[in-house]
Amino acid sequence: KIQSLSIFTDNASPILGNPNAPITMIEFGDYQCTFCNKFFHETENSIITNYIKTGKVKILFKDYIILGQDSINAANAAHCANDQKLFWEYHSMLYNNWAGENTGWADLAHLHEFANTLGLDMDVFSTCMSDLKWKELVNLSSKDGQKLGVSGTPTFFVIDQNNDVIKIVGAQHYDVFKQIFDSVLDE
Repeated sequence: KIQSLSIFTDNASPILGNPNAPITMIEFGDYQCTFCNKFFHETENSIITNYIKTGKVKILFKDYIILGQDSINAANAAHCANDQKLFWEYHSMLYNNWAGENTGWADLAHLHEFANTLGLDMDVFSTCMSDLKWKELVNLSSKDGQKLGVSGTPTFFVIDQNNDVIKIVGAQHYDVFKQIFDSVLDE
């Protein structure tokens, strides 16, 4: 049990789902990470359909940078998109264009291209990127992860209404998440 949720919810994405959902799931991830990409494509949609759209779970994404400068820039870009209320759309765009670790798919040119595809105001986005506006938030998010014992990505924390925390390490199968969510909801 934890005293305060702030280490989980500070320096994070906006909430995906109902803010009053009984379960909060925090994902620590790096946009270039192979297993974060695997989770996004194999598991996340089922969680969204069955638990987020039904108001049972809300998700926050927190950056945990392990793969260098392109990861920092991609994280900053997602928060720049959030300035225009398109965080989760940009988050999906990143994983839908994922092409390995440090292969150049998340370089600055591509990050701008993704923003343009989503119809973001490019002047605002470009300024946000060149100022590295969210660099400190991304750094603090990674530090939050270190304090919580995150050592790899993705790492998830499932928090119930009593502030009890269950840690899930790695891109686990949907059934693992389902079992945990259902047992918490049955309490």
